[in-house]
Amino acid sequence: MNFRSTQTAQNGPDGGSQQMKEGIHPDYHAVKVHCACGSTFETRSTHKGELIRVEICSSCHPFFTGKQKLIDTAGRVERFQRKYAEAAKKNPVKQ
Repeated sequence: MNFRSTQTAQNGPDGGSQQMKEGIHPDYHAVKVHCACGSTFETRSTHKGELIRVEICSSCHPFFTGKQKLIDTAGRVERFQRKYAEAAKKNPVKQ
């Protein structure tokens, strides 16, 4: 049993072939992406040019790597940890 629809981008509802309109679609081509961490990869984009420079990518983003970098501004992180250290000892996190 085939559950796929017989209507596709190439076939119209009447089964005839349809062509894409000329001149309305942006140029979609291969580009290289270069991250500040040194990682490079290739993707496709409508960006004009051959290179996209980014500051953060999936190789260095904390969400994807699982590593968190805390930037301590005037001891705020340390002060927060001291403030809630007692509460953490009394009520440990349940996993």
